[in-house]
Amino acid sequence: MDRREVLEQIVNEELVQLVLSNAADPAKGTKCKVRPVRIKGEIFFQETMYIGTQVFHSNRRREECVDRLEELFETGFRQAAANCIGEDVTILVSRKGKVTVRRRKKAQQETLDRWPELEHNRTKQYILQDGKPVDFLVGLGVQSPDGKVSKAYYDKFRQINRYLEFIEDVCDKLPTDRTIRIIDFGCGKSYLTFAMYYYLHVLQGRDIRVTGLDLKADVIRHCNELAQKLQYTKLDFLVGDIKQYEGEDSVDMVVSLHACDTATDYALQKAVQWGAGVIMAVPCCQHELNRQIRNDLFAPVLRYGIVKERMAALLTDALRAELLEQQGYDTQILEFIDMEHTPKNLLIRAVKSSGMRSPKRAAKTEELMEFLQVHPILKDLL
Repeated sequence: MDRREVLEQIVNEELVQLVLSNAADPAKGTKCKVRPVRIKGEIFFQETMYIGTQVFHSNRRREECVDRLEELFETGFRQAAANCIGEDVTILVSRKGKVTVRRRKKAQQETLDRWPELEHNRTKQYILQDGKPVDFLVGLGVQSPDGKVSKAYYDKFRQINRYLEFIEDVCDKLPTDRTIRIIDFGCGKSYLTFAMYYYLHVLQGRDIRVTGLDLKADVIRHCNELAQKLQYTKLDFLVGDIKQYEGEDSVDMVVSLHACDTATDYALQKAVQWGAGVIMAVPCCQHELNRQIRNDLFAPVLRYGIVKERMAALLTDALRAELLEQQGYDTQILEFIDMEHTPKNLLIRAVKSSGMRSPKRAAKTEELMEFLQVHPILKDLL
């Protein structure tokens, strides 16, 4: 059966979602999602294309959608994973153009659980859903035993799901032939550490080993007790400081969520040192450059404390991203969660790349640091 014939079979109302990935040319798009929607009583297929930090949406009729998917395969996408009612379908295209199709039939209950909602303005469909109990969410008090999300924890529930969407985007960058090694620096109460383990190991079936590190011994003790209770056998938590943490030769993914001030920089330095393929950091309390920034031209702006603080925080994260780019990472700064829920809402996501960086770009970064009289510690660490 050829690729077109398979697409003809699965692009219909029983498609829940199709995800194209493994792009040959990321500049044309890194990922594309397709799902059916009902608009004014008619079925369309909504495409969501991810190009760099931008997202583009379009709606097509069925035949147009099939043509579009064929076009995307021809222009370099090598994998499609389709979640359909009744089966999961994977289409793989080798570098030489050989097409492999894998199909897996679903159990009846799994089919009922995944029936798609087609309304265009439907309620947000989270990876983890309200009303369906998840063991770690119950253990952490986010859900009741029957799966209902506590009102007090609903923002945390949304944050967890948003975080998992970011991980979903980079899953294909993690190794598939061995255990994936992950370090979570400054894990705190570890809502997101447990979520990451559950998503990658339980839902995706990936072989992973995760370590969470934090300075608070009582918090770490509680996290280890919960991991043991849930039988998360390859998830452990240690008391320790990011700066002093050693004992790893290589790590595949480094996470640092809300590590204060320069602790984020030490986490990024460790990640680069280990050659981590994926880095995800949500910085917090960026005080370092706020103490340094000086510029006569900006003096009328910098005299206002809150403006200076926000400018310095944004500058800190932008320079972190640029310094990671210089180390060979494709780096994005993304909104982690709506500003109304927390001011700590920017995520630095970096994926290791083999591409060379322009010396002119690095020179411009140096010029900017000199202009504002700032010298971030990450520059020295790297």
